[in-house]
This record gives sequence, C-alpha cells and structure tokens, in this order.
Amino acid sequence: MDIVNIKSESDENDSYSEETYNITSWGADLSFRELIFMYKDEELLKPEIQRNYVWDKTEASRFIESLLMGLPVPSIFLARLPNEKQLIIDGYQRIMTVYDYVMTGIFSKDNKIFKLSNSELINRKWRGKAYSELNPDDQRRIRNTTIHAIIFEQKHPKNDDTSLYQIFERINTSGRTLTPQEIRNCVYQGPFNTSLIELNKHESWRTLFGSKNPDERMRDIEFILRFFALNTDMIRNNKAMQISLKKELNLFMKSDDSQKPEVIRTREETFIKTMDFIYKNMGGNAFHNISKTGDQYIERFHPTIFDAISISTAYALERQPDLVLNGANKKKRDLLNDEDFKTFITERTTNIKHINGRIGIALRYLYEMDYC
Repeated sequence: MDIVNIKSESDENDSYSEETYNITSWGADLSFRELIFMYKDEELLKPEIQRNYVWDKTEASRFIESLLMGLPVPSIFLARLPNEKQLIIDGYQRIMTVYDYVMTGIFSKDNKIFKLSNSELINRKWRGKAYSELNPDDQRRIRNTTIHAIIFEQKHPKNDDTSLYQIFERINTSGRTLTPQEIRNCVYQGPFNTSLIELNKHESWRTLFGSKNPDERMRDIEFILRFFALNTDMIRNNKAMQISLKKELNLFMKSDDSQKPEVIRTREETFIKTMDFIYKNMGGNAFHNISKTGDQYIERFHPTIFDAISISTAYALERQPDLVLNGANKKKRDLLNDEDFKTFITERTTNIKHINGRIGIALRYLYEMDYC
C-alpha cells in the first residue's frame, strides 16, 4: 500500500525528547527457572509486536547450547508496570526459546517437538535432542542458568508511564527499527489497543486504506488512532502553535479514558459509522489526492486528506445523524483544489492552525458546516 510521505510528520522531526523523567533502574540475576514460570503465570508479559517467534531452529539451538556450555548471555531489559507485572523490553527471543524447550517441548516456529538442530554447529552430544532426552545434570544447568536483567520503573511523572515508549524506542534490539505504532502496541497493551486491532479489520476501512490485509508495520492502525486523537476538543481548542504528533498519540493511547469500556464502544461506533458513510458516498479513493492536471486521482493514501475528510465527516454525523451528502465527487474536487486546503495538507502539517484548518475547510465544502 502506497502512502504519501508528509515530510514534516516523519519520525525524525517528531520528537519530544524535552521530556524529563525520574526512572529507577536496578539489576537482578534471574534464573531461567524463575523467568519461564513468571512467563507461564503471566507475571512477565511479552511485547505484542512479537506475537510470532522469529528465531529459526539453528539460532534457537545455538542459544540452548550456550547455556549448556556455561557461556555468558546478553542481559535482558524489563519494565516494571504499575500492576507489578513486568514487560519484556528486550530479550523476548531468549526467554521464549528456553520456555519452549523446557516448559512445552514444542518449537513455536513450526509447532513441532523441539529437538536441538542436527547442524554441525551444535555439539555432537546435544545434537538432535529434546529437553527430556538430556541427562538430569544438563537439564538442571539450563534451568539454573542465570541471566542479568536490568529492570526499569518510572517514578516521575507519577501516574504516567510515557518513558516506556522512549526506553523501548532506544533499547529494543530485535533486529529492525520499530515503527511508532509497533512500539505503542508493545507498551500500551490493553482493551483500547485490542479495539484498534479489531477496527483495522473493518471492511470499509480496509478498502479506503487500499489494502485487503493489515499492514505488517501497523501504519493502518496508527491512522485509526490518529482519527480518534485529532478528533477531540483538546486539539480543536489547543492554543499551542505546534504539537508533537507522536507524543499526542502516545498520551491519547495510554490515557485512562482510553481504557474505559463505554468510551471504547462509542469510539468504535463512531469509526465504523464514519468509514461506512465515506465509502458509501465517496468510494474507495476518498482519501486520495488528485493529479496536478486535476483529471484523475493519485492511487495513494494521503494522511492529511484522511485527517480532513474523516474527522469532518465524524463531526458532521455527530451533529446530524441522518446526514446526506449530495454531489460528493464535485464537492471533494473543489475541496482538493482550494489553495488554503493545499497549504494545510502539505505544509507544517502538525501545526494546530493547519490541522484544524484542513478539517474546517473540508467540513465547509462537504457539509456546509463550521468547525468550532
């Protein structure tokens, strides 16, 4: 799926590193016996982004062999949550490898019995063996091996765990740079996160986004979150000149309101009703821009056009539930040709005036309402 890149909203230019935190960290040597039981009892939480185990059999076998040989292994990073549970920031593959080998005996990657690889890279005396086939001393060696854990806990600001996002962004070494929404999916787990994942499957939205299947990097889910976060009185009445979109999305996703069942239900109804209305009246290219010649649509999802049309439509539907949109195609073309609108969707796109400006112009062209 092609998405128009809005330069001013790139991650590099959307930082909020001016935030300061009081974070306590300490070290603890934990045995794999402790870790796998903590994971089994859901006291140790996996990051949602790593639903799928990614190590292959040889990589996993080499790690188990390292434990059997008594070699040191890299530290893991954990974050203590307000509920006393701990989130794995870095080290999930190592913990899951031992959990699979010792606890379940099933290799997550293929759901087959976990026997160490027959590769010549593995010592002959352990090659091809399941945990149950190891001698008791080797079994104890794996269970009793300790790994150093560095544990973080945010002390200030209180009732605010925004540092988790920053820590995860900087420390995670999973082998690829995670997108902001992938990190949110790890850090802000809960009912609202689950709701976003479910909404992302909605048929009208999938057509409007331009892809039948969910985006592997969760960009589509971030746009749903963006729809909710920018459609608030806090944004409409914000006196700031500029916002950090990344920060606003983080704060919105982790807010107490975002975890309330009644709030989540209302948001779900709003999103579904809005996407269905837009798809019915404007078709699958509703969030596309027009070419410079104005004679055809560019087959790319345009983030700031999405802001304008989706939020103005939700705003109009809230005030007029039986809303009718006549002449949608002409109204949208007139909107896209408006010079102020062009400015607001391409320049300083996280400037409050430009956010509210593009939504307000869309509302006026499409629904003949004022945005206030």
